[in-house]
Amino acid sequence: MKRERLEQYQLLVYLAAIGCGLIVGTALPSARSVLEAALRPVLGLLLYATFTQVPLTHVRDALADGRFVLAAVIGNFLIVPVMVYGAMHLLPADPAIRFGVLLVLLVPCTDWFITFTHLGGGDTRHAIAFSPISLLLQVVLLPLYLWLFLGQTFVITAARKEMLVSFVTLILLPLAAAFITERWVERRAERGRLLECLAWWPIPLLAVVVFVIAATQVHL
Repeated sequence: MKRERLEQYQLLVYLAAIGCGLIVGTALPSARSVLEAALRPVLGLLLYATFTQVPLTHVRDALADGRFVLAAVIGNFLIVPVMVYGAMHLLPADPAIRFGVLLVLLVPCTDWFITFTHLGGGDTRHAIAFSPISLLLQVVLLPLYLWLFLGQTFVITAARKEMLVSFVTLILLPLAAAFITERWVERRAERGRLLECLAWWPIPLLAVVVFVIAATQVHL
């Protein structure tokens, strides 16, 4: 099977994973605790594989076209947040719901949008070059956005130990591992096969993630 075919049918893969997760969670309630413990490692591996598909070591390449970079930064990290802030009053007052919506709307994709750009006939080269800048700005600016939008509620939430652990294990460690991997691959051309192999991982790993989530949350 070609990777393009897998990407074409990824929605069916995810739906099947959710269905299997619901079945397993219902039939084997005792397995929920084991699956829940496996969620963080699998999610970290998913993010590592995703980050390796972004040219983290080529930030300078994205700076070559200053007008494009400026437009992309203003659009993604200024105009969109302003629009989201204006729409905040339409959301329920529940901080958890607002937090989830803000995460979705304020964090642009770092790898999937490259495929969307290609399918839409856009400039894939620029999309790939901008990816590392987009990723770094997300990590830096997202806490600021959430503090501005959610105020003291988010400050209290962010202070919890589990939030710090999640940030380190699911963002910093996978990001550092991906950066080291890319630097290692760049030294020899034949090592590029590793990144090609890792390019297959996101869809199956995401399927595992949604399977685990469905299996552990079926009782809700």
